[in-house]
Amino acid sequence: MPSQSDTYLAVQAVAPGRLELTRKPLVAPASGQVRLRVQACGVCHSDAGTVEGAFPIAWPRVPGHEAVGVIDAIGDNVEGWTLGQRVGVGFLGGSCGHCEECRRGDLVNCRNQEFTGVHHDGGYAQYMLARASGLVSVPDSLSSEDAAPLLCAGLTTFSALRNSPARAGDLVAIIGIGGLGHLAVQFARRMGFEVVAIGRGPDKGGLAEKLGAHHYVDSSTIAIAEALQKLGGAQFVVATASGGTVVAEAVRGLRPRGRIIALGASPEPVEVSTADLLFGGRSIEGALTGDPATADATLRFSSLAGVAAMIETMPLEQAPEAYRKMMSGQARFRIVLTM
Repeated sequence: MPSQSDTYLAVQAVAPGRLELTRKPLVAPASGQVRLRVQACGVCHSDAGTVEGAFPIAWPRVPGHEAVGVIDAIGDNVEGWTLGQRVGVGFLGGSCGHCEECRRGDLVNCRNQEFTGVHHDGGYAQYMLARASGLVSVPDSLSSEDAAPLLCAGLTTFSALRNSPARAGDLVAIIGIGGLGHLAVQFARRMGFEVVAIGRGPDKGGLAEKLGAHHYVDSSTIAIAEALQKLGGAQFVVATASGGTVVAEAVRGLRPRGRIIALGASPEPVEVSTADLLFGGRSIEGALTGDPATADATLRFSSLAGVAAMIETMPLEQAPEAYRKMMSGQARFRIVLTM
């Protein structure tokens, strides 16, 4: 029987909605991999795909794709990373470098890419294995707990805004002030946009202002499109809240050549009149996350500009409780597991 030094604590999904604490054998990294001694891991709503069985996975599986840790072992054929270096691992497990999408430079859509915590064990654990091509460099100025949520929620919103058609001074709207949205508002303000935060209810107005929004729109009292057009029309809208209806409503709030990017996953279809797209050349697109280089930039920018997720920490052993709290909407706004 292996000794405790040959094993590590992990929390794994074993059935739909069921997480349990276990010990797993410590494994050396394969070629192209590193092993991390995990220090912190964010609890993300996308973890539900693993825990609830929405993703095609083989149980048991350790969730978690916002992991930060220290490299404690390096496999063969790994260059550019060193023992003791602090790194992060996001949702994308690492590109292959040779498929057609990789050859085009589209590492996000690599055809051979695995998803962390889905196809292989993730960060709800004291140790994990990671493909070196998916690693993110963590600045010394960021704590592991603060860096963790930036590897998914931060990267996704930063990448969307950074690659948007908007320029400094343009009107940019953020729909939803939750786990993604509260970071998107901060990024948008620090990138020099005129920021509109859109939420439901008057109680979120103070938070929106604190995060840096110039305007707050209570969508329960005024239509999104009407509110945006009163401000001159949005050049870019980041829809972090799930729901196709919300995205469709925002289209008419765009100025000509304006664009909406949908980040919140929902089975609800986006039903839009083609006239609303044709007249003015408006468009809608979606985004999954960003590539490792953009993740590096997300962490650097966050450190330099003072962008930070609102987090609460819980020990690894309380991962089932942390997951339930996140799924019930009680987290404000991200929960981070500490090892």
